[in-house]
Amino acid sequence: MGKKYTDSLKEYDKSQQYEITDALSIVLKTAKAKFDETVEVHCRMGLDGRHADQQIRGAVVLPNGTGKSVKVLVFAKGEKAHEAEAAGADYVGAEELAQKIQTENWFDFDAVIATPDMMGVVGRLGRVLGPKGLMPNPKSGTVTMDVTRALHDIKAGKVEYRLDKNNIVHCPIGKVSFGEEKLEENLKALMDAIIKAKPAAAKGQYLKSVSVASTMGPGVKINPAKIG
Repeated sequence: MGKKYTDSLKEYDKSQQYEITDALSIVLKTAKAKFDETVEVHCRMGLDGRHADQQIRGAVVLPNGTGKSVKVLVFAKGEKAHEAEAAGADYVGAEELAQKIQTENWFDFDAVIATPDMMGVVGRLGRVLGPKGLMPNPKSGTVTMDVTRALHDIKAGKVEYRLDKNNIVHCPIGKVSFGEEKLEENLKALMDAIIKAKPAAAKGQYLKSVSVASTMGPGVKINPAKIG
């Protein structure tokens, strides 16, 4: 651990659970990198992702965006391809783009949208897109005929959340430069979406622990009872 990190740990009580505002204030105070760090939320969930009925996955448009410009690839043909181009897609195509990803290991994009009729082509890329979190999915609104809306949402700051194999949800909520108020609005929008996504099969405490951290800074715990 670097000196800045260990110095940051002295500025708050690592064992304490804070109110959202206080936690974000500590995160901003301990973000000491020379670049504009991303702020992320990590939620340990009271779920068992091995069971299909305890999975959570979805997307939410953060009110203040993510602070990151996003390159979007759209798999579409004909009229829908023209619509995607008009709506500001960075790349639009079909089989030729799938081929480029497979043969050239090309990943110059941050999000993928596909029209339902293209899923036969896109499905073959599951092995390479899946591990990177780029596989289009109806639940997150990225398999759709409404490519204009899907594109606008992603460009406006839509983030996807999903349960990983350790039953944790990791999600960015903006940049340190946003300041406390905008980060709090984004955090609350994300947490509302996660709480609404609670599966009927969930037992016991749904939010086991919640922490927030900047890219290079330490994690600060938020009291889960104060969320929602």
